Amino acid sequence: TGASMLLIRPFLRINKGRIKAYHVVFFIFLVSNVGGALTPIGDPPLFLGFLKGVPFFWVIEHVIHIWLLVALLIIIVFYVIDSRNKSEGSSTEVYTGKFSIRGSKNFLYLALVILAVFMDPNVIQGFPDLNAMFHVPFGVREIMMFAIAFIAYKTADREALKGNEFNFAPIKEVAWLFIGIFATMIPALQLVQFEASKPEVAKVLTPGMFFWSTGVLSSFLDNAPTYLSFLSAAVGKFAIPGGMEALKDFYGLEHAMGHSDISWLFGVFHITAFEEYLLAISLGAVFFGANTYIGNGPNFMVKSIAEQSGVECPSFFGYIVKYSVPVLIPIFALVWMLFFFN
Repeated sequence: TGASMLLIRPFLRINKGRIKAYHVVFFIFLVSNVGGALTPIGDPPLFLGFLKGVPFFWVIEHVIHIWLLVALLIIIVFYVIDSRNKSEGSSTEVYTGKFSIRGSKNFLYLALVILAVFMDPNVIQGFPDLNAMFHVPFGVREIMMFAIAFIAYKTADREALKGNEFNFAPIKEVAWLFIGIFATMIPALQLVQFEASKPEVAKVLTPGMFFWSTGVLSSFLDNAPTYLSFLSAAVGKFAIPGGMEALKDFYGLEHAMGHSDISWLFGVFHITAFEEYLLAISLGAVFFGANTYIGNGPNFMVKSIAEQSGVECPSFFGYIVKYSVPVLIPIFALVWMLFFFN
């Protein structure tokens, strides 16, 4: 999300006069979604997994080769499409090749936001837990992030904001959209979680099934709670006699930000088979978020910003039919065949 918001406007300006709808679509594919698959701070589902006890560097260690394959294939498809639609553009501006950075002090704020990600009792032992102490739905991390964002906006270079055409309209638009999605998706995900955690169902679930199931739901629902639902089902599949007590706080979306309950799978029992399921869930949630505008938060914001800049983006169904199905689905099917087909 952060990379999308930071780069979309420079991306639009650099390609001014020649930018077309497919440029924005592939920006969403690579920057807003696939690019975030490497670390827990790259995409919300992986961050929630990190808070649940998934080691920070586990993701990049297990995903890097698949990530490179998917990113390379998307870039190749983009190159082919772009080569067939070359446009010299109509801009008469002369570029010197030089560039400058205004508002560079905001890099400090960016670093502080990244640091705030780790300000959590699940990460730092003994760190204050506001949820446990005061029963509030936020912690020190969220307070720090909102404070940093407020200070950064108030102290920002006004000319830089104006030149960057910054406004809150895309954020407001996405906020209302996802409020509606969150209000309607929770019962459906809880049903999926309940059914998948049944012993007779868990026995027949394979990593490939988790990959496609997580992916399809992540395409049309927010991928973070979808990830948590299938993660809890995967943990239930590997629960051993006597181990369920250790997982009490894990089950249920209402405990999404609670203490870690899956670290025992890595640190105590070293269940490597579980990692195959975790890999499938992680990739399904992150990669398939690119399939629709509502699969991931930044998708719709990028579309909104591009349209404000005069770029005619494809409709909701046009995006799926013209780009997602012919480009992404074959790539995801290849990933399934190479890594999860068993």
